[in-house]
Amino acid sequence: MRATDERSLRGRLDWPLAIALGTVALVRPVFSIAGWSDALGRPATPLLLTAAISLVWILVAGFGRGREPVLTLVAAGAVYALASIALSAALSPLVHGELQGPPATPIAIVPVFLVNVLWGAVCGVCALALRNLRRTR
Repeated sequence: MRATDERSLRGRLDWPLAIALGTVALVRPVFSIAGWSDALGRPATPLLLTAAISLVWILVAGFGRGREPVLTLVAAGAVYALASIALSAALSPLVHGELQGPPATPIAIVPVFLVNVLWGAVCGVCALALRNLRRTR
């Protein structure tokens, strides 16, 4: 990839939106850490939270004026992966008394990123479809 291609990719991404949406997704680990997922019932609560976050991502990227919804939501997935791993590293020793999650098993870090980037890509394609549907009307 040439330097001009890299600059244009960075310029097309809506980083503030990607960071905001990635941060919104932290509601999932917060529910888990606080014990609300267990209290409200597993596996329904994490699945409902994932669906709600996906809907927010799709609607914000689909109806918003942000650039490149697919790339932006892929970046949001990566932001969420990074933030959730950092949150796990910071809080698991306090909550569980020892390091747990991906920071404790570094081989899990790559799948965490892959799954969340894929999640962002799927939501991004849905947001792009929504945006295209709006334009045709």
